[in-house]
Amino acid sequence: MWVNPEEVLLANALWITERANPYFILQRRKGHAGDGGGGGGLAGLLVGTLDVVLDSSARVAPYRILYQTPDSLVYWTIACGGSRKEITEHWEWLEQNLLQTLSIFENENDITTFVRGKIQGIIAEYNKINDVKEDDDTEKFKEAIVKFHRLFGMPEEEKLVNYYSCSYWKGKVPRQGWMYLSINHLCFYSFLMGREAKLVIRWADITQLEKNATLLLPDVIKVNTRSSEHFFSVFLNINETFKLMEQLANIAMRQLLDNEGFEQDRSLPKLKKKSPKKVSALKRDLDARAKSERYRALFRLPKDEKLDGHTDCTLWTPFNKMHILGQMFVSTNYICFTSKEENLCSLIIPLREVTIVEKADSSSVLPSPLSISTKNRMTFLFANLRDRDFLVQRISDFLQQTTSKIYSDKEFAGSYNSSDDEAKEFLKEQAWKIHFAEYGQGICMYRTEKTRDLVLKGVPESMRGELWLLLSGAINEKATHPGYYEDLVEKSMGKYNLATEEIERDLHRSLPEHPAFQNEMGIAALRRVLTAYAFRNPNIGYCQAMNIVTSVLLLYAKEEEAFWLLVALCERMLPDYYNTRVVGALVDQGVFEELARDYVPQLYDCMQDLGVISTISLSWFLTLFLSVMPFESAVVVVDCFFYEGIKVIFQLALAVLDANVDKLLNCKDDGEAMTVLGRYLDSVTNKDSTLPPIPHLHSLLSEDVEPYPEVDIFRLIRTSYEKFGTIRADLIEQMRFKQRLKVIQTLEDTTKRNVVRTIVTETSFTIDELEELYALFKAEHLTSCYWGGSSNALDRHDPSLPYLEQYRIDFEQFKGMFALLFPWACGTHSDVLASRLFQLLDENGDSLINFREFVSGLSAACHGDLTEKLKLLYKMHVLPEPSSDQDEPDSAFEATQYFFEDITPECTHVVGLDSRSKHGADDGFVTVSLKPDRGKRANSQENRNYLRLWTPENKSKSKNAKDLPKLNQGQFIELCKTMYNMFSEDPNEQELYHATAAVTSLLLEIGEVGKLFTPQPAREGGSGGGGPSGNQGVPGGVLFPTKGPGQPYAPEAAAPLPASLAGDGEERSLGGQMEDIKLEDSSPRDHAACSSMLISDDDTKDDSSMSSYSVLSAGSHEEDKLHCEDIGEDTVLVRSGQGPAALPRSSSLDRDWAITFEQFLASLLTEPALVKYFDKPVCMMARITSAKNIRMMGKPLTSASDYEISAMSG
Repeated sequence: MWVNPEEVLLANALWITERANPYFILQRRKGHAGDGGGGGGLAGLLVGTLDVVLDSSARVAPYRILYQTPDSLVYWTIACGGSRKEITEHWEWLEQNLLQTLSIFENENDITTFVRGKIQGIIAEYNKINDVKEDDDTEKFKEAIVKFHRLFGMPEEEKLVNYYSCSYWKGKVPRQGWMYLSINHLCFYSFLMGREAKLVIRWADITQLEKNATLLLPDVIKVNTRSSEHFFSVFLNINETFKLMEQLANIAMRQLLDNEGFEQDRSLPKLKKKSPKKVSALKRDLDARAKSERYRALFRLPKDEKLDGHTDCTLWTPFNKMHILGQMFVSTNYICFTSKEENLCSLIIPLREVTIVEKADSSSVLPSPLSISTKNRMTFLFANLRDRDFLVQRISDFLQQTTSKIYSDKEFAGSYNSSDDEAKEFLKEQAWKIHFAEYGQGICMYRTEKTRDLVLKGVPESMRGELWLLLSGAINEKATHPGYYEDLVEKSMGKYNLATEEIERDLHRSLPEHPAFQNEMGIAALRRVLTAYAFRNPNIGYCQAMNIVTSVLLLYAKEEEAFWLLVALCERMLPDYYNTRVVGALVDQGVFEELARDYVPQLYDCMQDLGVISTISLSWFLTLFLSVMPFESAVVVVDCFFYEGIKVIFQLALAVLDANVDKLLNCKDDGEAMTVLGRYLDSVTNKDSTLPPIPHLHSLLSEDVEPYPEVDIFRLIRTSYEKFGTIRADLIEQMRFKQRLKVIQTLEDTTKRNVVRTIVTETSFTIDELEELYALFKAEHLTSCYWGGSSNALDRHDPSLPYLEQYRIDFEQFKGMFALLFPWACGTHSDVLASRLFQLLDENGDSLINFREFVSGLSAACHGDLTEKLKLLYKMHVLPEPSSDQDEPDSAFEATQYFFEDITPECTHVVGLDSRSKHGADDGFVTVSLKPDRGKRANSQENRNYLRLWTPENKSKSKNAKDLPKLNQGQFIELCKTMYNMFSEDPNEQELYHATAAVTSLLLEIGEVGKLFTPQPAREGGSGGGGPSGNQGVPGGVLFPTKGPGQPYAPEAAAPLPASLAGDGEERSLGGQMEDIKLEDSSPRDHAACSSMLISDDDTKDDSSMSSYSVLSAGSHEEDKLHCEDIGEDTVLVRSGQGPAALPRSSSLDRDWAITFEQFLASLLTEPALVKYFDKPVCMMARITSAKNIRMMGKPLTSASDYEISAMSG
């Protein structure tokens, strides 16, 4: 390809000149084998190794053309190529178009300017013609993308994110090369001294990703999959590499979990600014996404908030008269600040609250100050801003986009009841009011360590709802979505689904001991909030434990506020906790186990033996201790949770274990341990509470046991901070990532085991074979999701479905699997056969098949007995033709082409399936009428009727062959075609070929005899027709070609399928005992095809002689005989000469001709060669291994797990 001219200093270093003229030089890279072969010996190996290690583009483009003026030492690269052919085309163009022109110039500088301008013009023109858009990727990175796609056989849809130089440890030997990280794969390539090594791992297969150090290697990244582990070292920037790997693995886990990733990755935002670094736009976008996630988590902002930028600055804090050093963050709707010193001060200013942004005058004390004023009359002063003018402009732009929604922060009401009982409550309220006066009130208040201390001491009952909204960030979503909740309630009223059923069931179990939920008013509010949320987020819908948490939220907040608190909880603060598989809670259970091992090591082994951690953590975390602690104490935990997040729950859980170490160590079983912990939690009290004591479930059950000493909730929380306060939020996130890999892969393995256990009794496959097949099936499904397919990814994968239906594939993926695994996949007919089988297996007609359906077809074809295999083959052909709406070739049209050319191009379609048709023919098969298509081709009703008929048979495994519909003439032609193609690669194909011809001939006769016993329906206008949907007038004719050694098939004979006469009086007789049968001559539009007929020698009816046939020509002249040619991949009959009289045109099949499955089976049993072929056992494991290897080496790369392409000689 032409490239933008670049200077080259040493033209001949590592390059060999192959052609030259005064201005241009064509060169080949040393070590690259020319067309004559040979790799250039040792020098070539060294050059090849250097190219890989130094990331040279010569690995991809080993040819180049240089431009040089005769008197200059400077060379310019103007073209490069991956093959000699490509570079030669460029060379010839230069010689023909530029050489003559260049000789006219006198000045060498003018020649250089002209050549460079010309090449740049060609590139611009090419980009314009081919609609190549300018993107953000640098030239160096574009080279890496080309290299990545070429080395690993990836399609264009697979986006490369970044690549890094590193060593891969293969055994004890490090291989220096390049790691390529793409959206769906981790790849490695190395070429050292003639030996090439490749590794490709799907992110979705990774079970562990760790960065650790050993004595020999200070920095190693370990990548584990189910079957192997891989080590990478010697990174230039290991932290950046590992962070990106974590992020990509996380996206893959998200895809496995809820399919979000599939859409996300295709709509990543484009950056405006070009980056000079060797980094892809995609990498920059992913970095921006990671920063936005951290920003949202830090300030509890809505999920769609995107960080625009951040800068160092100072904030003037009036409460202590100081300039605090920290960072300002600006996003679309918020300005936030956090101090460098943790917990010193943070600030959230929503732009909807901002009234004025102005630049104040600089001074030595306050350089570059910026003043921001809000609606509640607070002014914030930032200083030491590096690029103040740019920042002010950005904030102004965002302010213009912010719609001014009227929202005022409510004044915090207090209860001024100062009776003795409520003295403590009153003091708390006063403390908060003083705090508000000093630090500001509402969303824009300064959040300091004092704020945290006040929360830990307990929030006043009267202020709890408002403070929860404020601390959780739910206030922002409520303010920016006025009327949203009311609309949602209205929409969800009267709607019923699985979620609403579960909600109804749990309504009366939500805090039943609390008076608020002992009447219909409280229950109705709870119903509305839960139902509204189920409709807002159908991925979660409703999960047990949500009712308990929501009922507590409703006690302190209004209905709409409780709804937004629930949104904050489910979508931000407890991610994935309440989905169908409570993945988030399982992840945090794993994190808790790790923390327990680090912080209470003396207890860890004992707890693991008892299996207690997994039991306790789910109930503690899912309900935030609300279900295990007395109510008045648990709400204090919720206060802290809304301020500090999940770390509070971990700290508290560890403190509870720590307080009970001695008792737990003496426990004999998990029941005893649970009792110890249950009694301890029951004894946690809140002496400050003004609420009447509400009896708790545990305490009700253990009345007779000696009461446990009381534990003060505030002391317990304080202890948890003192002992375990070092747990940081970022540490928890790292541990969550590690556990998420483990949890999701464990769930995937569980799904696989459940699917296999369900299916193993229905098929003849072993458990190992089924597991391998499932892995292949899932890989095919995932690949289609990565790289697109004809159906939507969300249709194909739904984790909420039953196990068997979670992964489904459409026809494109099935076609690939069919070719690799099915024993009948052979030759050009394979795709047609695949579409027939797909149609048969797709029981519900949604154009997707699940694993059970796939295995049922494969099992019948591979491990079924002779009758089962033949029944499957028969059923594949008795279905109506696949709809021609698909991109697939129309099978029936191909069948026509198989016999004759240039049939009248009229499309036909199935008119209907009506057993009570006016003809009165109730013979159980589809009545097909050949009529011009009016655009409605798809008629899946027929398929549904057949599938309904067959489904009970599949389940009962009975051999009710009599229920199968009869095979009509068009379908019979297709069956013959299938059988001929099936044997094309078999060692005994000649013998099988003759046997098939014999069976076909026998079935033709049986069909004709069968007509004699079928009542003849009245003809309408002389034209009848029975055949497959979409059949373009298939004429009577079956090929019986023979094949000599080393020759393509050449039909030795052709026989028409007899049908009613349409204007031609010629008659033939098949045998003495049969009546005369009228034949129809089909005449194509341009060629007159003569009628021919299959006869067999009556005297030689034994099996061996049954396959000799001859062609009888209708005319007596030699030139009128039929000849056969191979045209493309189809065998077509053509006429050698034009007859003087064209035969009458007709394109109808004999609608009365039909055979049954019993007849088909009995006929086939007369041929030992065919019986032996269909009885032949199939080694499934060998086919699966072969499928893996093919997938490993070719496109697309979709092995069942990670795979390594073994070292090959270069």
